[in-house]
Amino acid sequence: MRESVIASELDLALVHALQLRPRASWAELAQPVGAGPGTLARRWERLSGDGLAWVYAAPGREFPRTRCTAFVRVRCRPGARQRLAALLSECTEVATVELTASRDAGLLLDVLTPGLPALTRFVTGRLEAMPGVTDVDCLVATSLSVEGSRWRLRSLGPAQLAELGRPGSGQRAPGAAVALDALDHALLDALVCDGRLGFAALAARTGASAATVRRRVSRLTGTGVITFRCDMADGLAGAPVPVTFLGRAPARDVSGIHRTLAALPECRVVAAVSGPDNILATLWLPDLGDVQRRETALGARLPSLTVTDRIVGLRTVKRMGHLLDADGRRTGVRPIRPW
Repeated sequence: MRESVIASELDLALVHALQLRPRASWAELAQPVGAGPGTLARRWERLSGDGLAWVYAAPGREFPRTRCTAFVRVRCRPGARQRLAALLSECTEVATVELTASRDAGLLLDVLTPGLPALTRFVTGRLEAMPGVTDVDCLVATSLSVEGSRWRLRSLGPAQLAELGRPGSGQRAPGAAVALDALDHALLDALVCDGRLGFAALAARTGASAATVRRRVSRLTGTGVITFRCDMADGLAGAPVPVTFLGRAPARDVSGIHRTLAALPECRVVAAVSGPDNILATLWLPDLGDVQRRETALGARLPSLTVTDRIVGLRTVKRMGHLLDADGRRTGVRPIRPW
């Protein structure tokens, strides 16, 4: 059994800085965080080695426009959830697997595929045939206003944030779907596992030159094919309670509701989805008591939104391809390949 690791204020500041600048060098982060590059490197080695924090590539802003995201509620026979969660965690189409407290959904999945045909093959050809599955409800995202890389730890002060600068600069305006070749896919596989791999290490893994790798990674990030995230174990994030709200609203109000939800600091995901419930939002709340308070507050601010369900997460087994233990620490990787 691993020993418990206590995160210091410096650890939390480092993780917050990496949320903003996931691939920044230790020298670039030293001044804003307030520690030398060597100290930051050692801290990160300790945090990542203990599964407390990790950096990885995830689908970027181009993904929901040109490819397919679905939120899938899986009902299963009693006693089958744990085994089914482990089986689904092996699937490259399944980015996230969450055990839920919902009577109607034993598991909640984030499924990412290159398009609707691939989603159909996965749901009807594989998921529905898995032992223990009794029903599947597939909510296809028609737009995605917020995704997990926007959530912040909030450990840095205003001056430190200003010194780090605004993330995401240099991205080009959305265009046509980006064509990917074998080298791109090899780079994606490597970066999904470890988003801080340097260009020399990526070159060694792919057989390309470091200059070529640099250009390709710049293209993948600049066109929004990927974004980089720094994620962390539940303890570092304050042990939040993940709650997914489903709701419905008139189509004319959806954009405004999305903007209001996206402005909430605890918001992880906001999507427009198919079906009678046309809005899905995932919030990381401080405690269970805040679920009702937050829903009441949203009802007052958004009178045209009717919340139809609230799904409390009991345990996240896999998040964006990374396997987590019961404490939310990373224990391994089952890479996603949705591109």
